[in-house]
Amino acid sequence: MPQPGEQVEFVVVEEEAGTRLDRYLADKLSDLSRSALARTIDKGLVRVDGVTAKASLKLRAEARICFAMPEPPRAGPQAEEIPLEFLYLDEAMAAVNKPPGMVVHPAKGNWKGTLAGALRWHLEEQSQAEDGEPQTTGLSTLGGATRPGIVHRLDRDTSGVIAVARSEQSHHALAKQFERRTVAKTYLAITYGCPQLDADEIDLPIGIHPYQREKMAVRRDHSTSREAVSRYEVVERFGRKAALVRVAPKTGRTHQIRVHLAAVGTPVLCDALYSGRSTIPSEFFGGKAGGTPLIERQSLHAARLEIDHPTSGERLSLEAPLPADMEGVLAHLRSL
Repeated sequence: MPQPGEQVEFVVVEEEAGTRLDRYLADKLSDLSRSALARTIDKGLVRVDGVTAKASLKLRAEARICFAMPEPPRAGPQAEEIPLEFLYLDEAMAAVNKPPGMVVHPAKGNWKGTLAGALRWHLEEQSQAEDGEPQTTGLSTLGGATRPGIVHRLDRDTSGVIAVARSEQSHHALAKQFERRTVAKTYLAITYGCPQLDADEIDLPIGIHPYQREKMAVRRDHSTSREAVSRYEVVERFGRKAALVRVAPKTGRTHQIRVHLAAVGTPVLCDALYSGRSTIPSEFFGGKAGGTPLIERQSLHAARLEIDHPTSGERLSLEAPLPADMEGVLAHLRSL
C-alpha cells in the first residue's frame, strides 16, 4: 500500500478497459476507503493521461492514471466549550447561527475552534454529564469522524444559518433535500459597487481556478465546471459605492455567491479572495481616517434557510439576524 503523499501511477491493461475510474481505483487500492477515493477524485486530483478526470470516466487500454495518495482521516474533533446561538433544537436536528471567523469542521491548519468541536460539547458531552448515560444520538456520524452532524457548510468568514443532523436517519433526510435542491437559502451581501439591475439571475458555470487552487472561477467547458445559478435583488443602494443585496443560490457550488457577484462587477465587500481587500478602513467610503476598520471579513451572511424537518416533514424557516459588523457597515454607509 503506498504511503500518504506518495505519487501513484497505474497503467490500464486490455482486460480492464471500459472500467469506471472510481471502481478501478477501488479495486487497486482496496485498503483505502471509497469515501477517501471519492474525495480525491472530486477535488480534481486524479489525472488520466494528464487530464483531470471524473469518477464516471470509462478507462481505455493503456490509459495512465496518476495522483498522490491522500492523507489518512484524522480523529474527530475534541469537544470545546465554545458559545453557540441555537436557532432550532430537538432530538432530530439543530440549527446554529454560525459566527464569522469560525471554521465549520477541522481541516489543515484549523484543528481547534471549529463549529464541529463546539457542537460536540453542546450536544454530546454536556448531555452525558446531565444524565450519566453515554450519548448515542448526539450527532450524526455519516459525514465522517471530523464532521459530526455536518450536512452542509459555510465558508469560515460567512456568518449565518447552518443546519445540523443529530442522527444518521436525519442526516440522510436533510442531505437528500440539498441534493434535490428543495432547500431554499437566502443570503445578504454588501457589495462593492452597485449592480446595474434591481434584480437578475446569474447563470455562469463554476470550476476550479486555473492558477490559484484556493479559488474558484467562472469556467466553461472544463472538467471541473458545474452549473451554477444565483438570483439576486438589490435591497438598498448607496449611490454607486455599495449595495445591500439579497441572493438566493439555486445551486450549491463552492464560493458560488462570491464568484458570481465578482463576475458581474460587484464583488462582496472585503472579500480577500475575490475583491482583493482583506479589511475596509472607515475612510474607504469617505469617513474619518484612523478609526477602527469597518469590517475585516467578507460581508456575506446566510440569513435564512427553509428546509423540511427530517422526521415530521414540517417546513421550517430558520433565520439569523444580521451580525454587528455588517450592521455597522450599513450604518456607516447610511450616514454618508
